Amino acid sequence: MSTAGIVCEYNPFHSGHAAHIAKTRDALGEDAAVVCVMSGNFVQRGDFAVFRKHARAEAAVRCGADLVVELPTPYAVSSAERFASASVSILDSLGVCDYISFGSELGDVGELQAAAEALISKEAREAAGEWLKKGFSYARAAQKAAEATLGDRAKTLLSPNNLLGVEYLKAIITSGSALRPITVKRLGAAHDSETGCSASAMRKTLLDSGAKGFSTLREFEKDCLPPGSAEVFSGEIDAGRGPVSMKSAEQAILSRLRSMRDFSLLPDATEGLDRRFMRYAASEPTVAGVLAKTKTKRYTASRLRRMLICACLGIVAGDTAEPPPYIRVLAMNGMGMELLKSAREKARTPIIIRPSSARKLSSRAAELFCKEAAATDFYALAYPSAGERAGGGEWRSGPVVLESTRRNPS
Repeated sequence: MSTAGIVCEYNPFHSGHAAHIAKTRDALGEDAAVVCVMSGNFVQRGDFAVFRKHARAEAAVRCGADLVVELPTPYAVSSAERFASASVSILDSLGVCDYISFGSELGDVGELQAAAEALISKEAREAAGEWLKKGFSYARAAQKAAEATLGDRAKTLLSPNNLLGVEYLKAIITSGSALRPITVKRLGAAHDSETGCSASAMRKTLLDSGAKGFSTLREFEKDCLPPGSAEVFSGEIDAGRGPVSMKSAEQAILSRLRSMRDFSLLPDATEGLDRRFMRYAASEPTVAGVLAKTKTKRYTASRLRRMLICACLGIVAGDTAEPPPYIRVLAMNGMGMELLKSAREKARTPIIIRPSSARKLSSRAAELFCKEAAATDFYALAYPSAGERAGGGEWRSGPVVLESTRRNPS
């Protein structure tokens, strides 16, 4: 039996994600197992996830995945390069994955592999650094650096999923991982597979709908939301735990920003960006105002949002200097349990199933888990229901376990 790893955010899980899992099985065989490495309560674009991590993980298992583990928050709100490298490290460290499956606009592993090989050369890294200094975005700098080797083929790096796929391949090459890549063609940045479903459009509609969130989910269900996913998220809305947005925690965010005295420790706080953040965090009355005033042509909006999230959560540049030091299980089915049994014998990194076991971790791993617990407490402040905002949730939440091994999007 083959096992494929998928790196994901499932924010929220929709039919395009289910199609990716299904197509991965089509490529590897119906009995293939699927392990997902998923961002937790905060996501790579620098935002709160629209639903909490255990709910999104449960939706994934209900709709085709076997095991979902967490990408710790410092890596999840990092650059594409660090995000990909940490995800590959987790899949590799589990010791049970044979493949990594990812979506790409190109749908051609060979072309993406060529781009990855071009970018890991010393010359390309130096060239990318020079383009970054000139104010180019990371994607544009990588594309310019690859042009010397690939010519016009380097334009594939301007597509976001192609670029992220290249980052996975770079991580595999540089780490010496034995993971074999497969890719599923995507329609574009906002859509998954041939379903045409847009996670960003779904988030916007959910957040705009307010108290009507449940009926909004039902509107999505026909075309873009598998019933299993809709059931989980409807339960979250009914419980007052979603949908969640940065706007919901605006006062808490501004309070954290205004209490900071040193923004220079934040990831990617270079070239005076830390001073701009400190200046406008002290004066602007809204989070949107802080971001707008801090923004320049040199910095992408997602980079600024990631810095803002890191500032709120106490994440500093050194937190991602080494690979993730533990693997946290969020959800599984019967097949996932079997995978875990094997992983506990083969894994090179401690696996956390019960949160209490985190107290036995090494000092760095324990410190990172405590930051994760604090991040969960901060996330809870954005819940619509005040009664759901209690602290300590990370220490009380074990993995969601679905006994059935049946894989069915419904």
